[in-house]
Amino acid sequence: MKRTLSILLASLFVIAGAIVAVAARAGGEVPEPPAIGATIADFTLPDVDNKNHSLKSLAGKNGTVLIFISVQCPVSNAYNERMEKLAQDYKAKGINVIGINANVAEDAAAVKAHAAEHNLTFPILKDPGNKIADKLGAAVTPEAYFLDPNNKLLYHGRIDNARNAAQVETSDLRNALDSALADKAVEKTEAKAFGCSIKRA
Repeated sequence: MKRTLSILLASLFVIAGAIVAVAARAGGEVPEPPAIGATIADFTLPDVDNKNHSLKSLAGKNGTVLIFISVQCPVSNAYNERMEKLAQDYKAKGINVIGINANVAEDAAAVKAHAAEHNLTFPILKDPGNKIADKLGAAVTPEAYFLDPNNKLLYHGRIDNARNAAQVETSDLRNALDSALADKAVEKTEAKAFGCSIKRA
């Protein structure tokens, strides 16, 4: 009974998060994301030490995963370990993970302290003015984008299906990465991201 209730609550949270993202887009707050197959232009953002990095300089030889994250979002925080594990597992396979913090309420010092506290070793960039969040149509944290070596968008959406790691049944992002690495087409190119809405400027 307890397990059924926790699964039900988790499902409701996922639905609520998806509704938040859809409502934000419908309200004109968040631009539509690029279509699957679109090429994402190179961009430059500062890291938490205010040093600029281009997407090209951080990209992996076999692709790049961009994940919008937040310090204050409990959903994003529930994924800290999974994001770090993802970064470690795929770095050796030539796919680099880059975190992007677009929440205007979170300064670089807070993001840097958060990364240190949770042992996040992948680079985290700040997105002042939400320029990249707007460009990619990112609405919530966490929200992931997988680009191939030519910056073509292959997957957009959630990391997996459950905030609670014990309830994960579908690892959508990992499935997309594994397909690309095996030279296969990504079967599921989109899965609704859920989480906290990105606070915009």
